Amino acid sequence: MSSPESIPREALRIIDANLNRFGEGLRFLEDLARLLLNDATLTQQFRIMRHEMLKVDPSFQQQLLNARNAGGDVGISIEAPGEEKQRELPIMVMANSRRVQESLRVLEEMAKIPEVKLDSEKFKQARFNIYTIEQALLSKLLRQDKIKCLPGLYIIIDTQALVKGRSHIDVASQVIRGGARTIQLRDKLRSKKELLPIAQQLRNLCAEHGVLFIVNDYLDLALATDADGLHLGQNDLPVGVARKLMPINKILGCSTTTVNQAITAESEGADYIAVGSIYPTASKEMAEVVGLDGLRQIRQAVTLPLIAIGGITKDNAAEVMAVGADSVAVISAVVQAEDIEEATREIAETLEA
Repeated sequence: MSSPESIPREALRIIDANLNRFGEGLRFLEDLARLLLNDATLTQQFRIMRHEMLKVDPSFQQQLLNARNAGGDVGISIEAPGEEKQRELPIMVMANSRRVQESLRVLEEMAKIPEVKLDSEKFKQARFNIYTIEQALLSKLLRQDKIKCLPGLYIIIDTQALVKGRSHIDVASQVIRGGARTIQLRDKLRSKKELLPIAQQLRNLCAEHGVLFIVNDYLDLALATDADGLHLGQNDLPVGVARKLMPINKILGCSTTTVNQAITAESEGADYIAVGSIYPTASKEMAEVVGLDGLRQIRQAVTLPLIAIGGITKDNAAEVMAVGADSVAVISAVVQAEDIEEATREIAETLEA
């Protein structure tokens, strides 16, 4: 390592300031990922980067400390015109990401000084990595308001389950009055051209009442109606592909029956996981029954919100929640009930209790 005299004091001050700025900005982003989003993958990425980038030879660290002059730094008292003191979290994420990226760029250039024994390429690679990580963090943050609605009752309006004479919009109106927080449109019969006006009406109704609207299977229909999200099965478009095609503020759910499927869905960018069938169900006679044990195993394997589905009624909803579900999805027990609003309210109150 070079002696203290071989590196200009001004250069040491620049390196020291930018290492500190980098560490502070990255720590803020890491804490958001860990404490706000509860995202283990992003937290680990931030932590590894922070430890790797701040790993400095002890003798060089001593040189940096000797050169530090925080009291004489004129930049501390200078504020940019119009600089805000209070900002929303997405703006703070972008601001701190810029802070990290700019610091890495300065360190990358300073590391090219022959006497400075730092790896310029390492800082360059970290700078490119933070672009991708910032996008992932920001996209999850922008979906938090929607994800927070998922613990409420999730109603699937399946065209095949509708009692003759009942329309999608009438059923949706009643379940909303009964306390549903999320409505999913599922239709395996109609063409997308026929479904589009139905989906648009449901989207408008849900938006008016602050209820999430999810489209099952069809990414193009979800995009065309500006739905809050898309739900996919194991035989649909892969979660990772759909995540890249969807706007970053839209949520994505995935149906699973096994622990491996749930882990894969989480790693590929799903925001919630549907687990089922919990009990035998008339809505999907060929569905595999995973039972409460299957739900419990998946709960232990992933951190995403779990929506239990399949044969759930007001009589068994409580035991499903006790095993680890964050909510339940219901079809027949509500859609085919004589009094849809009351049936919805009974299950919703069970979940709240």
